[in-house]
Amino acid sequence: MHERIEQLSREEQEHLLNDRRNSTEMADRSSSGKDPSFTHTETVRQTRTEESSVPSQGPEAGGRDMSLPAQYKVYKRRWFGLVQLVLMNIIWLSYSPVANTAADFFSTTTSVINWLSTLFLFAFVLASPLTLYVLHRGGPRLALIASSVLVLVGNWTRYAGTRASPPNFGATMFGQILIGLAQPFVLSAPTRFSDLWFSPRGRVSATAIASLANPFGGALGQLINPFLASHPKDIAPMTLYIAVISSVATIPSIFIPARPPTPSSASSTHIPPDLRKSLGLLCRNPNFVLLLLPFAVYVGFFNSISSLLTQILTPYKFSETESGIAGALLILVGLVAAAVTSPLVDRSKKYLLLIKCLVPVIAICDLAFIWAPGTRSVAAPYVILSILGAASFSLVPVALEWGAEITWPVGPEAASTICWTGGQLLGGIFIVISDALKEEDGEGEPKGNMGKALIFQAVVACAFVPCALLLGRVGGGARNKRLEVDKAARDTNTEG
Repeated sequence: MHERIEQLSREEQEHLLNDRRNSTEMADRSSSGKDPSFTHTETVRQTRTEESSVPSQGPEAGGRDMSLPAQYKVYKRRWFGLVQLVLMNIIWLSYSPVANTAADFFSTTTSVINWLSTLFLFAFVLASPLTLYVLHRGGPRLALIASSVLVLVGNWTRYAGTRASPPNFGATMFGQILIGLAQPFVLSAPTRFSDLWFSPRGRVSATAIASLANPFGGALGQLINPFLASHPKDIAPMTLYIAVISSVATIPSIFIPARPPTPSSASSTHIPPDLRKSLGLLCRNPNFVLLLLPFAVYVGFFNSISSLLTQILTPYKFSETESGIAGALLILVGLVAAAVTSPLVDRSKKYLLLIKCLVPVIAICDLAFIWAPGTRSVAAPYVILSILGAASFSLVPVALEWGAEITWPVGPEAASTICWTGGQLLGGIFIVISDALKEEDGEGEPKGNMGKALIFQAVVACAFVPCALLLGRVGGGARNKRLEVDKAARDTNTEG
């Protein structure tokens, strides 16, 4: 135990010692009934109910993780919060899968419709500083409530725009911006939520479930929206359906507990540095910078390709439905792959190995996709996008959790928010660049093709592969600092 502490920096030693005192105090309050948030009767009743209901079904099935010291518990109610994060991350994609139809409805061009996606992403960036503050000070519950309010107002504002006569694109755009402002509160929350509520053996899986719900919502939009809006007159009813579903999905947010009655692990009890100090530590962490660059680039291109996929494929005589299926494969195959890899990483903790294997695969897929639309067959786009989705979705939760490990004692919400913000910012920029590279004037064949945009995407994607390959080789290496704290706590408990 003392050898491990000596390996830490002075700041990390102070946080580790403070966290051990905090965890002991929290455990004492829990057992003596002095927790200010819960009475003794409530604590005993909750602990007995939640531990006895599933006594021996594994560390993440419910009750206490038997690999944890006695004072650390996981609670079944964590699944309620996780489901709510999933719901709030699903409801976002609306118009890009039916860009041509929406352009006809609003009597405008697809380039203007693209700005619905672009400003949505830029709104994410605008709200990110507030998101980081809310997650740092108020936690996931306050972030969920803030997101719910914005989603509720934004969706009904969009619907009001579609019901005006003639349709008011400005109102729809304003509603879209409000929904974009809501997204960072729930997309940046999973790492903080899993840190609070899940043991070290379940964090990657929990982060994967909540984070990947966002592209899953995109898959639903890609599949369902072309069927809901096959004609311009269907845009308003489609927007109404989304508004109703979104309204129902926001209601449970107010019932989410702020934090568990007792900590889930030793590392979850620590008080992170203030925001200014946290940002300074992140900027001086070379491995975090090397992780941030490819993460932001690949998330940016994912946002771009999922928003523009219909416009990439339809010039080559693919239908909007076929484009929607391609987008759905990109996401659904990725979800299946992440469902396999995330539990494996939870057990093995081989974050870095998987990151270094997946990043080159993503770059190769971006390179191969240059020629996929020109085949005019669904086989090439479907296969390449499926592999791209599998690699991308497996990478996201692993990268986010590894970011939390290497930046400890900084709170996990800081690294997560910065990574997602970089991805959304670049996504908006890439959409603008790709739209500008569209060959509308007959320079290329067929008219309106986005071949130059795909070349741009492939070149940039390949250029950032070395960043991932350098991870762990700079800054004196990279350690899983948060896991070291949890392991030290287990060892101390065993010795005691």
